Amino acid sequence: MRKILMLASLCATLFFTSCSSHEESHEEETVFTVTSPIRMDTSITDDYVCQIRSISHIELRAQERGYLEKIYVDEGQFVKKGDLLFQVMPNLYQAELNKAKAEAEFAEIEYNNTKRLADSDVVAPNELYMAKAKYDKALAELQLAQVHLQFTQIRAPFDGYIDRFHVRLGSLLDEGDLLTTLSDNSEMWVYFNVPEAEYLDYRTRVTRDSIMPVKLQMANNKMFKYSGEVRTIEADFNNETGNIPFRATFPNPDGLLRHGETGNVKMRVPLKNALLIPQKVTYEVLDKKFVFVVNEENIIEAREVKIGAEMPHLYAITSGLSEGDKVLLEGLRLVRAGDRIKYDFVSPDTAISELGLYAE
Repeated sequence: MRKILMLASLCATLFFTSCSSHEESHEEETVFTVTSPIRMDTSITDDYVCQIRSISHIELRAQERGYLEKIYVDEGQFVKKGDLLFQVMPNLYQAELNKAKAEAEFAEIEYNNTKRLADSDVVAPNELYMAKAKYDKALAELQLAQVHLQFTQIRAPFDGYIDRFHVRLGSLLDEGDLLTTLSDNSEMWVYFNVPEAEYLDYRTRVTRDSIMPVKLQMANNKMFKYSGEVRTIEADFNNETGNIPFRATFPNPDGLLRHGETGNVKMRVPLKNALLIPQKVTYEVLDKKFVFVVNEENIIEAREVKIGAEMPHLYAITSGLSEGDKVLLEGLRLVRAGDRIKYDFVSPDTAISELGLYAE
């Protein structure tokens, strides 16, 4: 019986030793994947919060005092240039016009009579001049009365959308009271703030006469289907924020964009001769980025890299690596600095294509 137990124990020992040896052999035979940085021309997309404004957004105000007699439009309605929008009660101004017209007719009669007498040398020339001046004054007052009567009708100065009414039918208006606003949305001005360093980069790559195209991401995270152009940069930086406002112009033929909306402007920034690595080859320690580099003796070394720009799945680095370095692509959690490994090399082009990217 004792011999049987000893034999079983020996077999078990041999079995576990064999398994352990097999596992060690398996670990030694693990082959890692490495790649190298690649240098190429590409681009990144800078993202800026923006405010959307109509190219013309004006207040419509009462030009004369009186009761609001008629409203010919509704809130949110599209109107054409010259359309009648509001009517202030014109009775008083119509009466003033009739009075001015009568006075002008009377002054004209006096002038004509005086002219006939002057032609016959019955009256002195000065009397003719006085009659002429009186007639001219009456005509001027008639024109003024006509203007006052016209001001009782508020018409659209351009095509656009009517905003919310600030008055109601029958309201007593004083001169200058706000009625509503009118927005021309055929094109939209999109304002966004750019930091000083990015402004300087922009000026170095864009000439004064060239135009920078931009895209607009709307509040629903969908892209606006029309591209815009940066056409204006304001004169001064904001000393508190260090930013300067840019203005891009977007066509809006469908009227989708409205005054007061927000979104994000996306500006494409070219990167010339950038050194790129997949983001997955990096790991972070105390807010610093590191990669595992395989040296000539196949030993893992940890190396810090500086990130210059970030793209989907890629980093453009400014220091820490060169094109010929081999960096660990897979299995970062399975190794430590100082480990000797076996590896298969994957070309940078293949490594990038497997990330599903299209680098330029």
